[in-house]
Amino acid sequence: MRRAVRVAAVACVGFYVCRYLVNDRVMATYALFAAVAMGFLSQIPGPAVRRSITLLWSVPVACLLVTAGTLLAGNVWAATAGMLVFGFFIAYAGVGGPRLVGLTAGMQLFFILPCFPPYAPDTLISRLIGVCVGLGLLALAERTLWPDPDPVGYEARLAKACEGLANNLTARATGDPNAATATLASAEGSAEAIRPSRLPPEARPASAGRRDRALSDAGSMLRFALARLREMPSGLAAPVAVAELLDTSARTAEATAGALRGGPPPDTDDLAGAFSATQRVRPERPGPDDSDDTRMTALSLATADGVWAMATAVRVARAAPIESGHGTRRVRRERFPYAYASPVRLWWQQFAAHLTPRSVYFQGAVRVAVALAAARLVAGVLELSHGFWVLLATLTLLRSRAVDTRIALRPAIVGTVAGAAGVGVLLVVVGPRPDIYAAITPPIMVAAFAAGALIGPAWGQALFTVVVTLVFTQLAPAGAQLAGARVLDVFVGAAIGVAAGVLAWPRGAGGELRRSSARLLAAGGEAVRETAQVLTVSRPLPSLTDPSVGAVARVKEAKVLADASYGMYQTERHGAPESMVDWQAVTAAGHHIVRGSQLLRDTYDPGSLAPWRPLVNDSATNVGEACGVLANALYEGRDPRAAPVAVPPATDNRVADVQIWLAGVADDLTRLSADSSKEHGQAKRVYPR
Repeated sequence: MRRAVRVAAVACVGFYVCRYLVNDRVMATYALFAAVAMGFLSQIPGPAVRRSITLLWSVPVACLLVTAGTLLAGNVWAATAGMLVFGFFIAYAGVGGPRLVGLTAGMQLFFILPCFPPYAPDTLISRLIGVCVGLGLLALAERTLWPDPDPVGYEARLAKACEGLANNLTARATGDPNAATATLASAEGSAEAIRPSRLPPEARPASAGRRDRALSDAGSMLRFALARLREMPSGLAAPVAVAELLDTSARTAEATAGALRGGPPPDTDDLAGAFSATQRVRPERPGPDDSDDTRMTALSLATADGVWAMATAVRVARAAPIESGHGTRRVRRERFPYAYASPVRLWWQQFAAHLTPRSVYFQGAVRVAVALAAARLVAGVLELSHGFWVLLATLTLLRSRAVDTRIALRPAIVGTVAGAAGVGVLLVVVGPRPDIYAAITPPIMVAAFAAGALIGPAWGQALFTVVVTLVFTQLAPAGAQLAGARVLDVFVGAAIGVAAGVLAWPRGAGGELRRSSARLLAAGGEAVRETAQVLTVSRPLPSLTDPSVGAVARVKEAKVLADASYGMYQTERHGAPESMVDWQAVTAAGHHIVRGSQLLRDTYDPGSLAPWRPLVNDSATNVGEACGVLANALYEGRDPRAAPVAVPPATDNRVADVQIWLAGVADDLTRLSADSSKEHGQAKRVYPR
């Protein structure tokens, strides 16, 4: 209701001032539709201040699109080609993150509206002024007119999860098993709140910028640290060095939570020193009765490394430098590449990564662009009097899945026909009385903007049809035929939208999610075997030791597409399936493979584990083959169910780190099916294939 009131107030004020005081019909039209485009069709995330700033930054882009649409409107083929090009790039801009995703639908309208006859380039100034008026008033209203309360953002949720992690680390350091069990459950509950499936799309740190990349990395490392704590033996007192390491990790996690709430950046040098001290005092060959201590020490080091990486990522998000106490500069550049790249390079990397038909963003941009271009061509060839309604119908009905488009079709058609019938009767009964239509437009506009969310999309379509008809009756004399034209245009636009949904990747993100997750697991299996080879061969091939070209790099690339597919999958409708897959567990396994491989390569020189080559290679081969089996199952449309993979324990601390990592990855693989995840107590929510 707050949003409906704001948008209606801005649209009506801009329209009435430009129409009745300035007496400029073109300016009034663009002021109204600018407010509708960015206030109603768009979903701008963040608190009110950030939304206002986003709206102001969008003014030059909107003016550019209006200018391009105006100049191309005179020729059907030029306008169609422009729609294809601009439609693709506007939709593809959503790769840049939630703020751009929320703007894409509204930005499409800025090109659609002027891209139709009458070809009137002399009215361009009025059009641009109208856009500026509408967006300026909307930015002001976001701050002053019944503003929404600031949402609970990602940083606040991450801070709470960091506190939970710190509490569990403290309990582990003191050796209290009951507190360790209770705080682990609490910390995992808080960590669930920062998973993408638990966050609205606009709250996810998914943009190409350094800050969002760092925050996303911090969340991943927090879950990595919790997973290692979950594997730690319970009820055992930690050795002195390990207890000090866990206690230092707890203080670092607590400082990280404070930094996320506005405090100073966390210090990581103390944790780096405790990490090095624990490594120095580890016995090289522990006794036969020290297996639990060996396991606890290895897992504590992995946990501390995760906490260090989490705190370092938060430092990057707070624009603080990376402290040099842990790892070489090469290692830090490898683990935090976004901290050393320019903003232009980061954005280019994000956009370039999705320039492939295997990206759901690329698929969606092609689908939208082709549909809008076809709608523009049909409207131009048929010379429909209000052709932009055809494109508006196509834009608002088109979904990533053909099934979702079909579901949205019925309420759109029913609502449009009902609204056209009602407003047709009104036009016949009242006649040419623009003063009456001006008086009843504001309350109906509020109802139209709120109805879709409150009482159903059919009501929203019906009332929106009434609104646009009332608006156009105030711009030029019109009768009941205007409502009929609206119905015809919606039917044409709906047909084009359905055709595009059926012909262009009709399965949406679901099919691509299976393929991208399979590629992630396949690359993960290669990374496991490659890591074992680097650690056990004295002179490994340069291609194996270069992190930018090896299997670990391929895992990172596959994870980008898998995360995008999963994010799109969350927006689609899915019924109860016969079988289910925990997609979050797939990406968690990939993350564990990458982080564990990096930690081992940073800790051990190539070939330093050569004496244990048969043991390490056999274990890595078993885990890698399990990844391949699960990848094939996903490729073939079957549920991934991994048999337990045997990873024998080690008696030497150097090889124990590798074996514990491989055992953890093997355990991750058993969680990929939803049933297995529930048995492990992990999956609070699972997703159908």
